[in-house]
Amino acid sequence: MPRPTDNAERYELSEQEKRDLIQLIQTGKPLPEKYRFLLFADKREVELVWSGKTRDICTAVLPFQTLEHIDEPRKEIREVEEPSLALGGGGRQSRDWTNKLIWGDNKLILSSLKSGALRRQIEDAGGLKLIYIDPPFDVGADFSMDVEIGGETFHKKPNILEEIAYRDTWGRGADSFIAMLYERLILMKDLMHKDAGIYVHCDWRVNAFIRLIMDEIFGKDRFNNEVIWHYEKWTASSKMLQKNHDNIIHFTKGPAWTFNEQREITDNLKEKYERGYLIGGGYGATGLVVYDKDNPKVKELIATGKYQVVYADTSGKPLSDVWRIPFINPVASERLDYPTQKPETLIERIIRISSNPGDLVADFFCGSGTTAAVAEKLGRKWIATDLGKFGIHTTRKRLIGVQRELKAAGKNFRAFEVLNLGRYERQAYLNVPANLSAKRRADALARKEREYRELILRAYRASPLENDAFFHGQHAGRLIAIGPINLPVGRLFIEEVIVECRKRGASRADILAFEFEMGLFPAILEEAKRKGIDLSPKTIPPEVFDKRAVDKGQVRFADIAYIDAAPRYDKKNKLALSIELTDFSVFYSQGFVDSVIAELKEGKSEVVCEAGKLIKIAKDKNGVITRETLTKKWTDWVDYWAVDFDYQSRKEIIKVPRTFGAKGELPGMVTADGEFLDFEEQWTGSYIFENEWQSFRTRQNRELDLKTTRHIYEKAGGYVVAIKVIDIFGNDTMTLIPINVG
Repeated sequence: MPRPTDNAERYELSEQEKRDLIQLIQTGKPLPEKYRFLLFADKREVELVWSGKTRDICTAVLPFQTLEHIDEPRKEIREVEEPSLALGGGGRQSRDWTNKLIWGDNKLILSSLKSGALRRQIEDAGGLKLIYIDPPFDVGADFSMDVEIGGETFHKKPNILEEIAYRDTWGRGADSFIAMLYERLILMKDLMHKDAGIYVHCDWRVNAFIRLIMDEIFGKDRFNNEVIWHYEKWTASSKMLQKNHDNIIHFTKGPAWTFNEQREITDNLKEKYERGYLIGGGYGATGLVVYDKDNPKVKELIATGKYQVVYADTSGKPLSDVWRIPFINPVASERLDYPTQKPETLIERIIRISSNPGDLVADFFCGSGTTAAVAEKLGRKWIATDLGKFGIHTTRKRLIGVQRELKAAGKNFRAFEVLNLGRYERQAYLNVPANLSAKRRADALARKEREYRELILRAYRASPLENDAFFHGQHAGRLIAIGPINLPVGRLFIEEVIVECRKRGASRADILAFEFEMGLFPAILEEAKRKGIDLSPKTIPPEVFDKRAVDKGQVRFADIAYIDAAPRYDKKNKLALSIELTDFSVFYSQGFVDSVIAELKEGKSEVVCEAGKLIKIAKDKNGVITRETLTKKWTDWVDYWAVDFDYQSRKEIIKVPRTFGAKGELPGMVTADGEFLDFEEQWTGSYIFENEWQSFRTRQNRELDLKTTRHIYEKAGGYVVAIKVIDIFGNDTMTLIPINVG
């Protein structure tokens, strides 16, 4: 209980006030704000308050699933390895720390980094020294993307997770945005090194709010700078001044922090760097005369020996807190047409000022990956996270490009891995308290599983089947079987679906699952068709756990995409192999064509995606509708593909808590005695995709290689090759091919 304040000691409550307070407490009503300061010790002079404010933070600790590991940016065949590229030389992988690109909700990511097994890796890497974040502060932000395909531009809308997390963050006004950021800033502070700093990028909409909550979380004495990023942006005239700047607020965690002075050449010094000056008397009040080497009079003065030529210091003056940096040039190589992309020059300044080579830098709203790209170029380690799958995919391509550039220049680079919370986030949905009796625990788990199935059926707009021991529901004349929440659906499950269909005399069924084992399709569907069963496997999207998305009917279940690839053996070298991508089919739907037609204005057109095809819908001035299919060939869908030539060479190992602190500390945290709580390793049964070769489209180069360079195995034998394809929307599909060489 907070102690009484000095005001409370001096202020005596009247009997009426006491009775009023008692009545308010008994009826569960809030006390008038003035009593907060009269009755309790509240030393905060200024505080931002919003509805539902709390310092309770997420404490979930989930293992990270490793989706992909990218060591070599692209392995090209060499019959003899050049000595200059031997391990440890220039242009090769730097050891000790692997950079992290993490897909998912940054609240869960931060909580799991703070108290999970990766915390030790962060501490061993020297601790998290710098954070830069650019949260979605724009109330009108549009996170859609323009995708080039078939000679047209397709407008990719944000997926439901992005739409709800970003745009609907503002659904209740600024307080919902501040509540979101407040919890994450608390988690970030706990994760930071004692000498770390944090930069938060914002603008006039929220800069006052953010400054206040950072004062509260970090302390007013930890405020260091507010950078004004000034740029030229011309908009339509209005009765106000042009808004041509953003704010970047810098706080530090402790009294010490990294600061590397930067200098700049400003406009008013530019001429001094280009032209010299004569030092002497009698020429102006300052005694300086502009030096012009072609002026005969100046030459004559110099010849007298009374004047000396000097130039301004070309190092410039110390950098101020106003940075004049233009937006990204439309033709710049760094431009990705990502809606929130910031110039690399801006991020480079921040990283140079507040970190040193080898330091760990993080961006928990990474977008197109500018922070990670600049950190890699400047020799920093990095962690980058984002909720949007397309943002993660854009960042992956960008970082591979940076790796290639560094390698070509003979500079070292770091491997990075793509992680998410994946199936472990789903497992957390089924968690029940460990202190329950065996029966109560079983009952609680059964209830959770029942609620999970009901949720899936509601999102799929299906009717439940109450009296069926196997199938869970039905929709449009099709039976529905829901796969397990924490395991991929395999051949045995699908074969059981076929058997149960035949028992009931049913010929059509949908199988809903978060994951399917690789290599199942299309062979097992053809097998079912021969038995008279039409099976339709569909992937359950992550947004199914968001009640708002379900209530709005926004959850879309995607059909499975298929990859067809063929091994190409080398006739001269029996240990050599190439992979050729021969087909890729997609069943992605963005929206309904009928609704687009209904809303389309005369004389306008729009490109929509429906049943695996991109269709251009046009309405002429007479209201006549025309449709044109833009996807002429299957390669139009492929944005990126990669190959792991020995997929089963590296098991996916996760670390799970083994011991807990005696005082109830979370696993992964340092105890009061300085001991780091222990984790044990477990194999998940899966393997990590080692990205050894890849081809992808960029804004500058739309070409795609459909055949890999040769891969030479060290010894003869059987191997499993994994092929991963990522479509133009960032969705990934993988297939496995068994091969034999030698």
